[in-house]
Amino acid sequence: MATLASETSSDVLYLLHEGTQYQSYHFLGSHVEERSGQMGVNFAVWAPNAKQVNVSGSFNGWDGSNHQMSLADGVWTLFIPELGEGTLYKYEIVTLDDECYLKSDPYAFHSELRPGTASIVTSLEGYEWQDKQWLANNTSNQFLQQPLLIYEVHLGSWKRKEDGGFYSYVELADELVDYVHERGYTHIELMPLEEHPLDASWGYQVTSYFSVTSRFGSPKDFMYFVDRCHQKGIGVIMDWVPAHFCKDAHGLTRFDGTPLYEYADSRKGEHPTWGTQVFDYAKPEVLSFLISNALFWMDVYHIDGLRVDAVYSILTLNFDREDEDRIVNEQGGDENLEGIAFLQKLNAVVFSRYPNALMMAEDTSSYPGVTAPVENGGLGFNYKWNLGFTWNTLAYMKKNQEERCSQEDQLTNSLLNAWDENYIIPYAHDEVVHSSKSLLGKMSGDDNWQRFANLRVLYIYMMGHPGKKLLFMGNEFGQIDDWNSEASLEWDLLKFEEHQQFEHFVKNMNHFYIAERALWELDYEPSGFEPINAEDKSDGLVSFIRKAENSDEQLVILCNFKPEAHEGYRLGVMRPGRYQEVFNSDKQEYGGSGVTNDSTLVSEEWTCQDCPHSLTISIPPLAAIVLKYIPSEG
Repeated sequence: MATLASETSSDVLYLLHEGTQYQSYHFLGSHVEERSGQMGVNFAVWAPNAKQVNVSGSFNGWDGSNHQMSLADGVWTLFIPELGEGTLYKYEIVTLDDECYLKSDPYAFHSELRPGTASIVTSLEGYEWQDKQWLANNTSNQFLQQPLLIYEVHLGSWKRKEDGGFYSYVELADELVDYVHERGYTHIELMPLEEHPLDASWGYQVTSYFSVTSRFGSPKDFMYFVDRCHQKGIGVIMDWVPAHFCKDAHGLTRFDGTPLYEYADSRKGEHPTWGTQVFDYAKPEVLSFLISNALFWMDVYHIDGLRVDAVYSILTLNFDREDEDRIVNEQGGDENLEGIAFLQKLNAVVFSRYPNALMMAEDTSSYPGVTAPVENGGLGFNYKWNLGFTWNTLAYMKKNQEERCSQEDQLTNSLLNAWDENYIIPYAHDEVVHSSKSLLGKMSGDDNWQRFANLRVLYIYMMGHPGKKLLFMGNEFGQIDDWNSEASLEWDLLKFEEHQQFEHFVKNMNHFYIAERALWELDYEPSGFEPINAEDKSDGLVSFIRKAENSDEQLVILCNFKPEAHEGYRLGVMRPGRYQEVFNSDKQEYGGSGVTNDSTLVSEEWTCQDCPHSLTISIPPLAAIVLKYIPSEG
């Protein structure tokens, strides 16, 4: 990596201060290099308002008085000969008020395992990647017309060892990656892996944005994990947190004795609910830091995309604020114009360098154009989480059968705006934590049979609904308890037949989704979807057609959200001909009652449900069936 050599420093620093230095990690931080024939470490840190900055570490007894740095244009530097990889260090900041404290390096590539907080000199060079084929072919894996089926994972609690210890990146590269591959997922989404002090934050309150957490191993161990994913044909998405950072003393907060990374105005600079600091998106150096960090994970670790956390809090000045604390922008509104400009700039830069990256917004607002191109006034993401779908469908599934009458709008309203954005349908970690119950625990029903049946029909509805898909770990085998980040998933449940059957169902459903182009090829085109029986809101039946670009590839999906079966039910279809049942969540092998349509179904010219043709079918209780149109030969 390049460093802050004197002959290039003016150009490098000009871009940093302009907010367009998108590889600032090449020269800021600590870098092993040779100077005048001598190996050592060059340190560089942006701290323009400090009175003095020294390098303090294991090599000088944590007394930086003999290793004072020099200041040039807001950046302090020092080359220390004879140091190398593994050196522990911090920056000793002397403020204008003559306070003195130690700060971790904002650009450190590796950090001590908590409760340690020192930065560690580390080279990221030398790993021999084996994913050239993945990188060459990733356009076919990361495109709006391709399947996207994401397994969301918290590495610290997917599995734990018998002594409660973590699995390492290297161990997970075999066990987790094989597990995900066998179950048909196209991508793993990892909850934040930047170094963070508190396990209970799940990584969403970061201190070292360029350090992959030491909880599971070294930076090169993580490279091996990503490499292994790619060799198995699995993409890697990482949750990224540019909305806020924690106030821990060794972190970014008041880094040089002043609000440096955060807004100086505490009304803008703090999230009162989370107790965290807000990045100052008006400051060019902060933009260089954040955009460099987004690219860093792609440049160095071959990450395929980022799920950007808490986008709504970046878009507004008044996220979760009391009325008396509300503030407005210069135009009189509550939009954070600087935050909006940051997101647009972020996406424009990422896609200019990685055209096939996945940039996903976790956004709970109704802000328009989240996935519209920046040049058209949008934010420039290529995907947005459809949390309205998540919340509304789960609210419906919690209702007992009597309460569900005339409530189908909670299921189907999302179809009215399914094409407003490029949506991902997520059943993610936030839905199964903090006593909110697991997905299985949310299902209504008098017994386990009904709860599992409800969850199976919900999953088929999710798979059939326009949009890409995401499922949080444990929900593929029917986790019972809330997710606990301090313990392993409930793998012992797989000793029981009903959980085995449910896991079998999800695995088959995943592979069915991947195989059927009608389920994903036209996710973002209204022509890929057609409703059936849209008017009746009381029968518990939701049916629709999904289509591929090839008009002969059609699936009819019917979901029954009530426990009554229907024999001889007449279902409208648009195309005359033969239909074959290709998936049924009520199969006995999945734990269902076994009501199926085994024979080929032939349509009649009988108008039904606003369709010119219809079929007579058997509808199982609390189940979904999928019928495939069979084109006539010749």
